[in-house]
Amino acid sequence: MEEVLIIFRNITSHNYFDYAVRLVASLLCSLFLGIERKQHQEIIGIRTLMLISISSCLLSILSLEMAKFQLTSDCTRIAAGVVTGIGFIGAGAILKQGINIKGLTTAAIVFCASAMGLCCGSKLYFPAFTVLFLCLFILAFFHKIEQKFFPLTKIKHIKIVIDSLEVNSSTINEIILNNGIIIKETHVEKDIKKERTKITFSVKCSESIDTIKLSNMFTKLNQISKVMIYE
Repeated sequence: MEEVLIIFRNITSHNYFDYAVRLVASLLCSLFLGIERKQHQEIIGIRTLMLISISSCLLSILSLEMAKFQLTSDCTRIAAGVVTGIGFIGAGAILKQGINIKGLTTAAIVFCASAMGLCCGSKLYFPAFTVLFLCLFILAFFHKIEQKFFPLTKIKHIKIVIDSLEVNSSTINEIILNNGIIIKETHVEKDIKKERTKITFSVKCSESIDTIKLSNMFTKLNQISKVMIYE
């Protein structure tokens, strides 16, 4: 028992316990952000954010400890280098799917995880956990507001092939508009030899749109031989 107490005193006297508290605090911050991202099926994982946060925390501790022994050193250099390096990881989380860009929010969360890790490494627990709370609040609450007031976030293409040169576009436009879709551009191509018309719409729609149901509406129209909906 005495040996255990001696080991514990040595750990606390050398600030090891303090280091552990900082690392665990940074780990918890990134854990909650990682869970939130996984609930939205994002490419960034829980382990990735946790590794980013605790490594940033470790570099922050290293920066502060180096400043104690080198009075002329600038302890902000490592933190500045972390921010630059994290930019590459954040850029990797941004994906282009067709003509849509995905992952911008996740890239911003990577920066948040790094910043919270640096704060925990500098014993700034209150700002770190305050930012964690604000991040979770923004991601949960404002996501619902965006979906309610700004639902049209996806850009898709609707390609319709009609076996005729004469096209009643009003019926097609009515189906599109009745499904809450906004037409941005319309491209018409007529094949005179085959007596076929191809119409391609560039539209803006919500993420939850039922493309199968929409395609079935078009196939019920006369002379339509092919329908494609893609990004």
